[in-house]
Amino acid sequence: MEITVWDKDAGKKDDFMGRCTIDLSLLSKEHTHKLDLPLEEGEGVLVILVTLTASTAVSISDLSVNMLDDPHERHQIMQRYSLWRSLHNLKDVGVVQVKVIRAEGLMAADVTGKSDPFCVVELSNDRLQTHTVYKNLNPEWNKVFTFNVNDIHSVLEVTVYDEDRDRSADFLGKVAIPLLNIQNGERKAYVLKSKELTGPTKGVIFLEIDVIFNAVKAGLRTLTPVEQKYIEEEPKVSKQVHLQLTFIICHSSIHPFDALFCLNVQSRN
Repeated sequence: MEITVWDKDAGKKDDFMGRCTIDLSLLSKEHTHKLDLPLEEGEGVLVILVTLTASTAVSISDLSVNMLDDPHERHQIMQRYSLWRSLHNLKDVGVVQVKVIRAEGLMAADVTGKSDPFCVVELSNDRLQTHTVYKNLNPEWNKVFTFNVNDIHSVLEVTVYDEDRDRSADFLGKVAIPLLNIQNGERKAYVLKSKELTGPTKGVIFLEIDVIFNAVKAGLRTLTPVEQKYIEEEPKVSKQVHLQLTFIICHSSIHPFDALFCLNVQSRN
């Protein structure tokens, strides 16, 4: 796979900044690799996370379009993680769907008494985020996030930030939810807490979460070492220059529904 980096220029031709290549055949499957790739024909290094997996795709969709609300899709997923398939693809433990509905009563981070909030959802080395709702302390996102579950003892983290075009995003609050504590299909208001989760900040966030997993695979997975988390705890740069890409590439020897190549690209200062 080849990745190119460009400087976007409004009104004129974009400037080429470099390229790098990855030989996917050299990477082990079902494991997240952190790669520091020097840019050829340019300067700098591209830091990326690459995972080759046959698990369910990591994705974002609107609230009106999500797999678990479709009876046929839900039945297929329940069958996928049923006990009679316990010995099929042992690393595919389960799937979690997170509906990020809205937040209320957020902290005002701007001098105007408003905030520009967006929400980041993280599970192990997967990280997705919503759009920004500008000048609003009660934002509605109505987004659905889908993640693979590799370890049922993982903790889902949902963090709200205030976008700032000129500097790092401001922290507004977060919640951390162990997957084993989730009540499927329950829409719940979670009080936003500090970075250390030691006390409340201001505001609540409304989430609805479903976790479907195979208990046998989950039990066997606990015998393997926990995967190192590479993703930084919070954005180090403005959301305007934070870049995260997800690529889905079907492998010819795997059914298209099962095949996934996920690449997270995160810019650095």
